[in-house]
Amino acid sequence: MKKLKYLFLVAVISFTGNTAINAQQQKKKKTSVAVNGAQDREYWANLLYKMSSPVILNLANGTLKQHMPVEVPPGQKTDFFKKVTYLEAVGRTMAGVAPWLALPDDETKEGALRKKLRTALLKGIANAVDPANPDYLNFRTESQPIVDAAYMAQAFLRAPKALWEPLDAVTKARIAEEFKTLRTRTGAYNNWLLFAGINEAFLMSIGQQADPARIEIAKRKILEWYQGDGWYSDGPSLSIDYYNSYVIHPMLVDFFKVLSDKKRLNVEAYDTAVKRMVRYSEFSERIIGTDGTYPPLGRSVTYRTAAFQALGQVALMDKLPSGISPAQVRCGLTAVMHRMFDQYNNFDKDGWLILGFCGAQPGIADGYTSTGSLYMATLGFLPLGLPADHKFWTDPAADWTSKKAWSGQAFKKDYHVDY
Repeated sequence: MKKLKYLFLVAVISFTGNTAINAQQQKKKKTSVAVNGAQDREYWANLLYKMSSPVILNLANGTLKQHMPVEVPPGQKTDFFKKVTYLEAVGRTMAGVAPWLALPDDETKEGALRKKLRTALLKGIANAVDPANPDYLNFRTESQPIVDAAYMAQAFLRAPKALWEPLDAVTKARIAEEFKTLRTRTGAYNNWLLFAGINEAFLMSIGQQADPARIEIAKRKILEWYQGDGWYSDGPSLSIDYYNSYVIHPMLVDFFKVLSDKKRLNVEAYDTAVKRMVRYSEFSERIIGTDGTYPPLGRSVTYRTAAFQALGQVALMDKLPSGISPAQVRCGLTAVMHRMFDQYNNFDKDGWLILGFCGAQPGIADGYTSTGSLYMATLGFLPLGLPADHKFWTDPAADWTSKKAWSGQAFKKDYHVDY
């Protein structure tokens, strides 16, 4: 494990160094980069609205299945994906926007966007579980809904007062029933165990009877797969990719928070999960290159900015590691967004995300990927849940670690941890 991690970090360091040279050689377009935190926040909010509004507004109108395209990898047929892609889009988008929509209403332009999305999403959630609605979503067949119900569950756990409590009693009962139907299926022997676990934890959080076996298996196996220094393997074997951020750290922490609150897990285990996520976030911050690029490693790179979910959640929780300031995280992530979304078009003519990493690159999509899968990208925006007057947004711009390292500035040494 240590040798593999060492080789990975060598590759990342080489990549970030080379991007500084490549950026000077390949400036085809100039990117307009904000100069202060308020402008950064405006950029983030507008981009997240652009990304999430087609999903949310169509769901509210009962037109999601009518209007959302189903783009699939070359050579694949759309028949299967139409059974699962719509719940993918909804669950993943909900998990990404939840902290932002949880902020109180205000009279700003951003506040108007939040209110519009939150109002529409509450209506859309009701549509999603109404059998008479054209956008009634499939929880009941195939294994994939286990995954995307879990992201919906995570959204409710992240923003209960904004997204769960306002729902009417009929809708709440329907959601609980749909989640219970997921027990008829199982999934892969890897991070999927967490999906089943958090689905049950969500049911527990709303006063429903949870399946203790699914919770216990998820808890025990993920802990067994911890490899050290903030890294979990995804199942019995190690994979070098971004699944520690896409799924494992954020979902494990949210899963353990419910169990801890319900006295089903000691608080020390929850605290350790948080510490490990904080440690992993140090790697996430360091892979951001001087020009805002990062290595397109491993499976599911079409999830784009979801690669930084763990870092964003640590910032949202006000638990950034010592030596990493909120401003440098803000500036590093803003640079990634500008680099990815300004220079190449990641949306189709109607505003839907397209298969690719940075632009239209359908050939890199995995066999399980379709349009709905891509809305994992919203998970990179979690710090928008911090209010506009938080230091994450108000502190002056700061260089992130690779910019410091490649410009002769002092930067923090990196050491492994033993927890």
